[in-house]
Amino acid sequence: MIDVVLLAGRILLLALLYLFLFAAVRAGLGLVRRGAPGSPESPLSLVVVAGPPELSGVRVVLDRTVRIGREPGLELVVADDFISTQHARVVPAPGGPVLEDLDSTNGTLLNGRRVTAPSPLSAGDEIEIGTVRLKVSRS
Repeated sequence: MIDVVLLAGRILLLALLYLFLFAAVRAGLGLVRRGAPGSPESPLSLVVVAGPPELSGVRVVLDRTVRIGREPGLELVVADDFISTQHARVVPAPGGPVLEDLDSTNGTLLNGRRVTAPSPLSAGDEIEIGTVRLKVSRS
């Protein structure tokens, strides 16, 4: 009789162990999916793809307002004579980040078109400011 009780206890312990492992793996996969680069839940970012060598490859996450220009203290400072002191900004919005030109002298281009009003951004968009080209991508 005692053997049957021990066997049942072992089976119950094994079942509980498998349930625990299943729950842990499931939770871990959820965390990995949410944080994976390129996943729909990961925030957008700006990546410098052309411009001054010191900015090449710089990535700025668009989870807050990002101001772009020559003025020291901005989130993305670019030393370029074709860029205004405060040239453009990207503002977070409920539908996704929005690009705004700040009445710059030479203008801001989004996918080859001049920005005249706040314009929503999505992954794959290209922004041109002076001689700098930025690409919008998932972090």
